[in-house]
Amino acid sequence: MSVVFRVIAPRLLGPAFVIAAALLVKGYTDVGDGFSAGVIVGLAVSLRYVVLGPQPTERGLPILRHAPAGAAAGLLIALAVGFAPVLFGDPPFTHVPGPGEKVVHVGTLELLSAVVFDVGVFLLVASVLVLLVHHLSSLVLEPEA
Repeated sequence: MSVVFRVIAPRLLGPAFVIAAALLVKGYTDVGDGFSAGVIVGLAVSLRYVVLGPQPTERGLPILRHAPAGAAAGLLIALAVGFAPVLFGDPPFTHVPGPGEKVVHVGTLELLSAVVFDVGVFLLVASVLVLLVHHLSSLVLEPEA
């Protein structure tokens, strides 16, 4: 592997998280894009696996051990936000606040239930991609019987 890849791969995860956070809160228009944010983080982790190998990657990022819990949490968050309105008699995926209602702001960020949904999708996609790469790397490194 090239020296350039060995230098850049470990340092790419931070910028990937910054770009993912920007996509997550604003996306392409006003609603975030949790899927794209998850793919960006998943690709940054995948590059680390390819360049450094599974053992150094997992030693450097011990949080990767919690990827199954992250996938489950993301799925539960997305499902809860998507179907919670049904409990109140609204259609699924009805986001709060509704059109024309006052929106809570943190700086310039508008807090909508859609942002929480996108966080769930982000966790699900990023965790599943990390799990996939982890399992593929373990298959490649196993000695053939």
